[in-house]
This record gives sequence, C-alpha cells and structure tokens, in this order.
Amino acid sequence: MAQVLRLQPNDGPTAARWDEFVLSCPGATFFHRAGWQRVLRECMRHDTHFLYCQTDGRIEGVLPLAHVRSLLFGSSLVSLPFAVYGGVAATSPAAADALEDAAQRLAQQLGVAHLELRNVQARHADWPAQDLYVTFRKPILPDVEANMLAIPRKQRAMVRKGIKNELRGEIDAGVERFFPLYADNVHRHGTPALSRRYFEALLSEFGRDAEVLTVVAPDGRALSSVLSFYFRDEVLPYYAGDHVDARELAANDFKYWDLMRRACARGIKLFDYGRSKQGTGPYSFKKNWGFEPTPLRYEYCLYKRDAVPQNNPANAKYKFLIESWRRMPLGFANWLGPYVVRNLG
Repeated sequence: MAQVLRLQPNDGPTAARWDEFVLSCPGATFFHRAGWQRVLRECMRHDTHFLYCQTDGRIEGVLPLAHVRSLLFGSSLVSLPFAVYGGVAATSPAAADALEDAAQRLAQQLGVAHLELRNVQARHADWPAQDLYVTFRKPILPDVEANMLAIPRKQRAMVRKGIKNELRGEIDAGVERFFPLYADNVHRHGTPALSRRYFEALLSEFGRDAEVLTVVAPDGRALSSVLSFYFRDEVLPYYAGDHVDARELAANDFKYWDLMRRACARGIKLFDYGRSKQGTGPYSFKKNWGFEPTPLRYEYCLYKRDAVPQNNPANAKYKFLIESWRRMPLGFANWLGPYVVRNLG
C-alpha cells in the first residue's frame, strides 16, 4: 500500500534511498536531491517538508517543499525556493497524485497564501500558472570543435575574441574569487546577494557535482566566474558573476565556452543554460548561442490570494527598490542582502 512519508533531517539512510530514486527517475532534476533540505534549513532558515511516496519499501515519487515566510511577500509553500525546477518527480501517476494531495493538505495546515510547484512540464491545465519563465537546454556534441562550430557566427566571434585575449579558465576549490564577482554583479543589477556561506554550503553538500570555474586575464585578474551543478549527464551553470572589465575582454562569453568545452571532455551530454525571463538580456544572450527557449510551467494552488504572485524584478512596482539597492554601498548591501533574499526564493 502506498504511503506518503517525510524525509527527516539527518536521516542518512533514507536520504541515500531518496537520491538513488532521483538519479534514476526521468522526471527528476538536480533540485530534487535530498541535499537541498540541509542547505535550505541551515542557510535560509526555512522549514522543509521533503515528502516521498513508497510502496512496500520502494520509493515511487518525491516532492521537496519549503515553507517560505516573508514579511514582504507573505507565506508560501514552494517546490523549491532558489531552484528553477521542482514539483513532483514520480514513476507512477498514483504516486504523483498522492504527493500533490499531501502537499495541498500541508499547505492548508500551514495556512500559507499559496502552494507553488515549479514544474518543467504542465501537469494541471486548470491550475493558475506563471508563464514568465523559459529554460534553455541543448545537447553537447561529442567533439569539441563541433561544439564551437555549432555556435552562431556572431557569438562564436565573441568566444574567439576571449581566446585571442589569452583568457584562461581555472577550477576553484572554494568561492574566494567567485563570491566578490557574483556580489558585485548582482549589486549592479539592483538585487540582493545570497550569502557567501550559502555558496560554501553548496560546495560542501554536493561535492564534485558543484564546481566553480573562474576566468582570469593573462595578468591573473579574476574577470568572470560561474558555479555550476552536474546531474547525471547534464551541466547547469547556475550562479555567475563578472567584473566590469569582463565585457570588453569577452570574458563572459569565454567562460561559458570553456565550461562547455570542459563538459564535452568530461563526457557530459547536455548543456542546461537555466531559467530566464522572457524579453530580458539573459534571454537574448542565450538565444545568441543557438539555444531555443522551452516554457516552464509553474503551477499554483491559491488559498489566500486571487492571482499568481509576481515577486520578480520584472514587476514595475519594484523599480524604486531596485534603483535604491543599486545606490547602496556594496559592503552594506552584502551584509543586508542575505536577510532580504532568503524571503524571495
């Protein structure tokens, strides 16, 4: 008989079974891994509710959830905050339905304003949905030069510019070079930075499946950096930052090429450029690499609100806050940012 149970923190044996299922389930993603429970609890102070469905001791589905309490945006139950993908990953429709039913009961018990499932594909045509985001995914060819030639001509010229500038990529063991580039970059865009501790926790929790690549100039200056996740045969560049000089030297372009080149040599089969909002600069940048957008289907159950929340920088009502954050001293912004961003998810 199917049971819906909860993964308890520090339950190593069950977490191992959970991850074994995630690695084998076609609908699962890196963000379904059990390690996110510790990261969200310890770094974001969110209560987590990692649900799994099993029959006769065999896991048939998982649904990682976190309860986000925000003075600014209200209370929500999300799968999963700080993740671009989420929702149910299951090997049977019965397990998927059981997990979603359990999530809805939990949401009502917690008294949240809404339940948000960040699905890759639509599951409920009649649920309110967010259609702002798309993802970009493309196969990595087995030959390095074939991948170079697959990049559209204008973008390929930018990559070759970075090569001509004698840029080089280096794998970092920590976030010492990554974090200043990331924090300065998001500050220039008017958004709060996640804490350095959060990034250190990602490297600690996911080991060799989380990796920092930093691009340096011939004189040794760090120009651009990216923290990527590896899952099965995919690479997902997820957090990134650049120095103000990076654009002139094509360091950002070279960074993603060097990551693709290294992934090819490693036998990785798919490059996941991640989520972007339609009509934005990152959206256009990824299109310029020859990637085609695929809409993401974020679905909602609304309990104490009438419409899908729009808690993102594209919302015009946050324009003043964004401009104010840009003018804030960087040191103060880095101190305050983690307290703010933990409520965004």
